[in-house]
Amino acid sequence: MKEVKFSLVFRDMWQSAGKYQPRVDQLVKVAPAIIKMGCFDRVETNGGGFEQVNLLFGENPNTAVREWTRPFHEAGIQTHMLDRALNALRMSPCSKDLRKLFYKVKKAQGTDITRIFCGLNDERNVIPSITYAKEAGMIAQAAICLTFSPLHTVDYYVELAKKFIDAGADEICLKDMAGIGRPVSLGKIVAGIKAYKDITIQYHSHAGPGFCMASILEVCNAGCDYVDVGMSPLSWGTGHADVIAVQEMLKDAGFKVKEINMEAYMEVRTQIQEMCDDFLGYYIPELNHVNNSLLIKPGLPGGMMGSLMTDLEDNLAQLNKYKAKNNQPALTTDQLLIKLFDEVAYVWPKVGYPTLVTPFSQYVKNLALMNVIQMEKGKERWSMIGDNIWDMILGKAGKLPGPVAPELIELAKSQGRTFLENDPQDNYPDCLDDFRSKMKAQGWDLGADEEELFEYAMHPTQYEAYKSGKAKADFEADLAKRKAAKNAPAAASMPSVITVNLDGKTYRLDVAYGDAAPAASAAAPAAAGAAGEGEDVAAPLSGKFYLTKEPGEKAKKVGDAVKRGDVLCYIEAMKINNAICADFDGVITAICAGNGDTIDEDDVILKIARS
Repeated sequence: MKEVKFSLVFRDMWQSAGKYQPRVDQLVKVAPAIIKMGCFDRVETNGGGFEQVNLLFGENPNTAVREWTRPFHEAGIQTHMLDRALNALRMSPCSKDLRKLFYKVKKAQGTDITRIFCGLNDERNVIPSITYAKEAGMIAQAAICLTFSPLHTVDYYVELAKKFIDAGADEICLKDMAGIGRPVSLGKIVAGIKAYKDITIQYHSHAGPGFCMASILEVCNAGCDYVDVGMSPLSWGTGHADVIAVQEMLKDAGFKVKEINMEAYMEVRTQIQEMCDDFLGYYIPELNHVNNSLLIKPGLPGGMMGSLMTDLEDNLAQLNKYKAKNNQPALTTDQLLIKLFDEVAYVWPKVGYPTLVTPFSQYVKNLALMNVIQMEKGKERWSMIGDNIWDMILGKAGKLPGPVAPELIELAKSQGRTFLENDPQDNYPDCLDDFRSKMKAQGWDLGADEEELFEYAMHPTQYEAYKSGKAKADFEADLAKRKAAKNAPAAASMPSVITVNLDGKTYRLDVAYGDAAPAASAAAPAAAGAAGEGEDVAAPLSGKFYLTKEPGEKAKKVGDAVKRGDVLCYIEAMKINNAICADFDGVITAICAGNGDTIDEDDVILKIARS
């Protein structure tokens, strides 16, 4: 009787549901009950997205990881994390010295297994991480990112797994991040890998499209060793199959599986609900609790759908504001979602069929969403493509599985962009010495095992906001606004921010209803420092305003001369840095928002006097 073991993907349960993760005190409190359930051999404790969101609500992720992994180690349960190979824990690629430090830090903090994946399935990105992880003493689990396209066949995936095994991978993960892998094909992939080598295989899937239970049974019949599961109230929907259902299905099929302590299950379930009631539920849209086979067509991953639905609220509000100004009928969430799904299906082959997993799923989705928004405003498709998206199209982060569409090749040439075929790592020089110097200048401690250096170099903008207290203040203001809206449903559809013009100057005002106090807006007044003359540069989308994209980049300042096409600043929206460029030659006379401020579409962000 073959045994199948379970891994609770606690981190991904939250990321697949909404925007944030629990605080460290909540994690430490729930750990004993998870252990008491008695059915888990592994728990996913950290990884891509986890540490960044800790910083965003003002918590040190290094402390969180150390405290969160400790009780599982003491109980003999392995901990594992998700890592993005060339990108490590972030959306953008990392230098080699930062990647090597990453594994040393995570091993020292108590993470046993790292699940290494590249959204392009480019072995040049994955294989070095296998080496770095093993050198640091971690178990290197190489992931093959699954999707369904004319290029992504059973043979394609089996051959890819063979390359990772030959390079020294300790385990293989079938990462079915959108849950759209067809069950029979998945079984054939597992069988093909096992025929090559009897290596440990772990299967990860999402429930949303509806295939997952059949897929789990097929991969287990073919020899899969571990299955990732979730649990109520964060199972199903955009999340994962519930451990109870999976356990009963496999038991009936004749597999050896561990029993579940149901008293402990209910305790964990209760604590998860308490976390939702505390603050996390304010970032979990209701639609994320629902399975939806419409997800099969766009193939978007469950982990991204959690944040997508939260972001879509803002996108829809901004788009409908435009439509109201232009006497056009408003769109509903469902209408925008269908337009987005259709556009993803259109865009995906055009950009070379990257596997739709972080960060490339976000790039494809964001490109599709920008196309939809621009076309809804009567503008051209492809009129706004973020720098990160261009990097994917141009091959800077790795080789795309398929060819790029001719119209995008022509657009790249017209903008002076060059396609690359070199090793992606060569595009990102070592950076740690520079960050050591910055931390020394600030008087910041490098931390045990240089973990604070790692965190700063990995997430520089978020780390600086965390250290200054701005991240926590912004989060608390946003949470207060969401709580006020939920407690005053009649006013929830009313504007929370209005813009007024007084004596020729524009001001932005926060608004609250009933007894609620207005949440302090993170954004500056639309005309802050607007004494300069010149033409307004309005934000083309909502997001966070940044003068630079990288820490070493020189920021534009008042008095600088700019040429048409020069990058003025960036707006970070949906994890993508969108460059805002000058439409004409001139001189900057005012910068109307502060670094890291939240701005709305059409807010004035700069003023430029034509030259």
